[in-house]
Amino acid sequence: MINTQKFIGFIGTYTKGESKGIYSFTLDTNKGKIEDIHVAAELENPTYVTISNDNQYLYSVAKDGNSGGVAAFSISGTGELTAINSEGSEGSPPCHVSVDSQNRFVFSTNYHKGSVESQPINQDNGSVRPSVSVIKHEGRGPDPRQEKPHTHYAGLTPDEKYLAVVELGIDALITYEIGAEGELTEVSRLPLKAGSGPRHLAFHPNGTIAYIMTEFSSEVIVLTYHPENGHFTEKQYISTLPEDFKENNQGSAIHISRDGRFVYAGNRGHNSIAVFRADILSGELSFIEHTSTEGDWPRDFTLDPTEKFIVASNQESSNLVLFARDAASGRLTLLQSDITVPHPVCIKFLKI
Repeated sequence: MINTQKFIGFIGTYTKGESKGIYSFTLDTNKGKIEDIHVAAELENPTYVTISNDNQYLYSVAKDGNSGGVAAFSISGTGELTAINSEGSEGSPPCHVSVDSQNRFVFSTNYHKGSVESQPINQDNGSVRPSVSVIKHEGRGPDPRQEKPHTHYAGLTPDEKYLAVVELGIDALITYEIGAEGELTEVSRLPLKAGSGPRHLAFHPNGTIAYIMTEFSSEVIVLTYHPENGHFTEKQYISTLPEDFKENNQGSAIHISRDGRFVYAGNRGHNSIAVFRADILSGELSFIEHTSTEGDWPRDFTLDPTEKFIVASNQESSNLVLFARDAASGRLTLLQSDITVPHPVCIKFLKI
């Protein structure tokens, strides 16, 4: 954060074409404008990044030749990145990375390997250490793209007792208990709709409702989380697409406002963000609107720290898009769409 009007964000990218790695930018909330986009760290395919709660460290998935893993960076007060170290193994890099609130462990998922890993973090300098758990899933789903497990997301439950892992390849939500050293032990497995291809998950701020975005069926799944045992149960499936849309679409990101009133879900193909209202008691969703992302293949988006704005990334048209967000209605209004960033994937802001 620079001051109360300007916020620093980071963009993970595919380093094909012109991209050099991780980019940073500034959102000026007074002007309603994104500025000062530049390369923050040169790295191969840093497609997903996450930031520690204290804003001191950024962790990125990374590729290094024939190996893939997690890279650690320190973040300066002005948002500059300095490489610390990386830890990986032979094969494809992960597709998602997250950290706990105390910055003790990094959790990553590997789409190609169908696995989830946990790595301790050195408390003195933020560096990542070798994995203490590497769990490979088994099985397949009915869709041709589900020929094997494809682990897509791993994030902590609100109480941080468990790791919720979304398995696109076998249509499952798997819960792991986290040991004192970061070791993972499966405690629950919820089968989801066959062929739906679950991708990403977001928790409601009340800590007992969760939302999963599916990639293949383009739906949001509403779930109840049971913190006493780490189990989940299904409540609702709702489409993110118009009824008359029959072309190719793949669901992408899902995020929820801090007040728990609105859920936003990305559509790649329809090239939109679907906006939903969440019932205050049940958490179940009702559709509000679709907003065009003004580009092709919106891989991710995020709410800024004030939640008055949403920034979306169009991977194939290489542009960011800035929307104003109405906190009362949840609706989005386009502000800026000509923000060039090569092959953007993931967007994260420094926390306030």
